[in-house]
Amino acid sequence: MNPQISGLSSMATRLVLADLSDYIRRAHGTPVRFESAGGVEIARQVREGARADLIVLADGALADLEAAGHLVEGTVRPLWVSQVVAAVPEGTPVPPLDSESDLRTALLSAQKIAYSTGPSGTALVDLIARLDLADRLGDRLVQAPPGVPAGTLLSSGRADLAFQQHSELMDLPGIVVIGPLPGDMAISSTFSAGVLASSAQPGLAREVLDLLGSDAASKTARARGMRRASTTVASRFPGETER
Repeated sequence: MNPQISGLSSMATRLVLADLSDYIRRAHGTPVRFESAGGVEIARQVREGARADLIVLADGALADLEAAGHLVEGTVRPLWVSQVVAAVPEGTPVPPLDSESDLRTALLSAQKIAYSTGPSGTALVDLIARLDLADRLGDRLVQAPPGVPAGTLLSSGRADLAFQQHSELMDLPGIVVIGPLPGDMAISSTFSAGVLASSAQPGLAREVLDLLGSDAASKTARARGMRRASTTVASRFPGETER
């Protein structure tokens, strides 16, 4: 059996990477173990000298680390795309999200709106500004702590509408996922991976990186609410139907 490959990732890819780590161990004999936290926290750890073989983060954060010399040159590759979806507490009315007007109504009707610290949260705040709703909604926005799914604020009663990556909301108890944002309001994030400069086994890390980008991995990603970065999607939820 090969030596263990260690990795760091944001929470959005935690479950798909757990599934794929098990697959790689069983099918290829390479133990793989990822530690996951909020993307901002993972980037901070790397900048402060954390050692691992692989990293999976939203592409913007990964590009910043690459520019600072924390990744092996030429190893960064996009893996999966995740759409931001809206969710409400289970047992409450489910608002439609078929148009910009529907989205405006849902936002203005919510008492508290949960969002994340990651790129999806930044994009949501930007979208609210584009809709000219920042002043009206400013005191209703509740940011989940780093590494905590925004959907948990729904089940705990601290929010009645939440927005986050589908992969982070799809399996949470006590909530109902409505679907992605409509039309050009849609928000998606690309998650990329690369070999860290601190890797003690960069050759093996590259092999595992290739497996993360394989057809088998893309099927696992679809089951976890993501789609392959090189494909487009035409479904209500990412991964249901690809074309």
